[in-house]
Amino acid sequence: MSGELDALTVVNQLRDLAADPLNRRAIVQDNGCLPGLILFLDHPNPQVVYSALLAVRYLAECRSNREKMKGELGMMLSLQNVMQKSTSPGETKLLASEIYEILQAAGNEQAEQAEAEAASCRRKAHFFLGSTNKRAKTVVLHIDGLDDSTRRSLCEEALLKIPGVISFTFQMAVKRCVVRIRSDLKAEALGTAINSTKVMKAAQVVKGEDGGELMLPFQEGAEVVVVEHNVDVPDYLPEEESPSQEQDKAVTRVGSITDGVGWLSTAANFLSRSFYW
Repeated sequence: MSGELDALTVVNQLRDLAADPLNRRAIVQDNGCLPGLILFLDHPNPQVVYSALLAVRYLAECRSNREKMKGELGMMLSLQNVMQKSTSPGETKLLASEIYEILQAAGNEQAEQAEAEAASCRRKAHFFLGSTNKRAKTVVLHIDGLDDSTRRSLCEEALLKIPGVISFTFQMAVKRCVVRIRSDLKAEALGTAINSTKVMKAAQVVKGEDGGELMLPFQEGAEVVVVEHNVDVPDYLPEEESPSQEQDKAVTRVGSITDGVGWLSTAANFLSRSFYW
């Protein structure tokens, strides 16, 4: 049991590091992390598998990574195994299928078309996103009061109850939360949910005309956004990886490459000791 907990901790850290575009090349070039993620794809814990898939999907967003990822020993076979395994949840199979198609098309002229088709396949899953989803967008929140794991849990609970929230990543050191949401969901809904905790207050982080960061508080006097809450929430939310409509306004950096690379060696050491389950 402790082994599974260790594996889940490591793969979640890799997933969070891979969410930062500045870390993706370093992770793929590292001698231990990519082989370790491939092994995680065969892990008996479905949460570990899904988190590893999210990490691999982030890494595949960097086009220069795809050829190496495709050629990495066991990558394509492990993705096929996840897709074909009868015990794999539907969302896990869809994510594995999307990654497989993207990597399979690496180096081909049809790469962009295949990626678009894979994203379209993901949108057919009505789980949280629904059939009306066309695009996903990124919203960066600065959250006053996001000071410890208890507050983080409160924030997670609030966000998980909002239909249309796809995924989120925390950066506790700077009190940030990067949220992927359906394009028709207003950012104000996130602010309303977090502010409802009464112990945290959210502001949206955007880029100003000069390229600097601006924090836009959600107005207390404004009309409250009423959000229908999800009652049945899964352990992990599906990731819709279509391009954001507001990339020019969203601040997507969630970590530091200098911090990330230092942690990679620690992760690689763990992975090298854990090449068996």
